[in-house]
Formats: sequence, structure tokens, C-alpha cells
Amino acid sequence: MKDQARVLGIDDGPFVKGQARAPLAGVLVCPPGYVEGILVSSCQVDGEDANEAIVEMVRDSRFSEQVRMVMVDGAALGGFNVVDIQGLSAELGIPVLTVSRDEPDMRSISSALRAHFSDWERRLEVISRSAIRTVEVPDGRVFVASAGIGEKEADAMVRRCTVRGCLPEPIRLAHLVATALVRGESKGRA
Repeated sequence: MKDQARVLGIDDGPFVKGQARAPLAGVLVCPPGYVEGILVSSCQVDGEDANEAIVEMVRDSRFSEQVRMVMVDGAALGGFNVVDIQGLSAELGIPVLTVSRDEPDMRSISSALRAHFSDWERRLEVISRSAIRTVEVPDGRVFVASAGIGEKEADAMVRRCTVRGCLPEPIRLAHLVATALVRGESKGRA
């Protein structure tokens, strides 16, 4: 991936039970940390429109031609609105990664899906479709799944985008913006 390739980090903002939609923030970064732009959208809480929301966020933006990679904080947005990274990568024609600070507990995820969704098998299959691997970064490690790019190149981009701490800057900044959209100020750790 070229040195000046722009990466769009996406995270959801906090929401409460019963809320219909969760806010989404996207921060377009020229690595390692120069912010090119900020995008906002939303997705259904526990819905099925995460991919659609991301596609619209990218395609409806004046930055659409600049986005060369999407990094999503975790495998789902707005609760269990699962992101299909293979489908998203194919639709956008660019690499898509999920990045998590904590290792996903697939047993707990499976239990939660079974308890709350009639289509739990489909959601679990989408989450399980991509192998999750550990990527060492300067201050620790993160857990990454990728589509549309080789693992070595994806992992190098995660490291290149990580300025401080463990999370890549596009995701860290998206978390701050998404939280501020809801609470009026950024709070918490991405």
C-alpha cells in the first residue's frame, strides 16, 4: 500500500437499550496520523445494515476517491450489527480490516447471539468467516481480521497507523468523535 494511502477508521458511539440507531464516526487519516476529514452516519442497533451504512458513508463522501482502506473497531457496530468484511471489501473494492484491543471471546459471542437473535447462526458465521490474528504493535498487541489484502501488508498498515498506545490512529480518533457526538465530549478508551 502506498505511503500516502488514506485509511478510514470507523467506530460507533455509545447507545442505550431500546435506542433504534447508533451513531457512527469515520475519520480519514493519512498515516500515521494526519486527519484529512471526518464523516458521520448511523446504523441500526442490533440491525443488519452495518455494511450498507459504511458503503454509504464512503460513497456519499467527497473523500470517496481518497479512501484506500477501511479499519473498523471490532466485528460489529451498534451492538451486534455485524460487519461482513469480505462483502464490504468486494463492494468498495478496497481492503477492510477489523481491529480489536481485546481478543474476541467467541464462546461468549456465540452465547449472546443465541440468546438474542433468531438469525444467530448467520451472524456468527459472518463473524467467524475471517481468521483473527494477533498483531504486535509498539505498545502491546491488537487482534486483526482482514479482507481484500494480504495479512503481511494489512499488519504493516496497522503498525504504520499506530502512533501511541495499541490502536491505529484512524480507529482511536473515530472512537473519540463518536463518543463526543453522543456525550458532548470525548470520553473513555477506544
